[in-house]
Amino acid sequence: MLTYHRLPVHMSLVSTDLPVWSVVETAATLYEKENERYHLLLNEPATCPEATDPDSSEAKRSPLFEIPRLLWLELSPYRVIMTMQSHSRFSYRHFWEQGIYGTSRYWLQDNHLGKSGHIHLQNFTRSLVFQSAPLPTYLRVEYELWSNKVALGRYILNLDIRHHSHQ
Repeated sequence: MLTYHRLPVHMSLVSTDLPVWSVVETAATLYEKENERYHLLLNEPATCPEATDPDSSEAKRSPLFEIPRLLWLELSPYRVIMTMQSHSRFSYRHFWEQGIYGTSRYWLQDNHLGKSGHIHLQNFTRSLVFQSAPLPTYLRVEYELWSNKVALGRYILNLDIRHHSHQ
C-alpha cells in the first residue's frame, strides 16, 4: 500500500438553494488501497467563529467550538464514503453513489446527560465525478439531502488534491 503524506487539499461544500458554505484547506494523507480505491485522511481545522483563541473563555462556552476533527474519505470512481469523527458532540457519515439513494447519518452526543442519538437521512447522488492521473486529483459530488419526503437542500462537495511534483 503506497502512502503519500502532507498533500495540500482544498475541500468545499456549498448548497445551491440554502445559505450553506464551508471551505477547508489543510494537508492530508492519501493511502492507495487497491486499484482505483483510496483512503484520504485529513484534519478539519477547529471551528470557532466567535473567538479565534481556543483557550479563551468565550470559545470554551461556545456550542460551535470543536477541537480539530478527523475526516476520512473512502474514494473510488463509483462511490464515496465520508466519515467525520471527533471527540466532541457531533459525528457523521455520508455514503454517495451516482444515481443511488445513499445514507447520511449524524450522531449527537450530550456529554452532560450521558445520552446519545442519531439522525438518519437519505441523499440522492445526482453526479459523482472522480479524476485521477494516476492518483486522485479531483472529486465532485452533487447530491440532494432528504428526510422522508422533505427535501433538505441540494449540495455540491468539491475536493482538490494537489500532488507534489516529485510524486
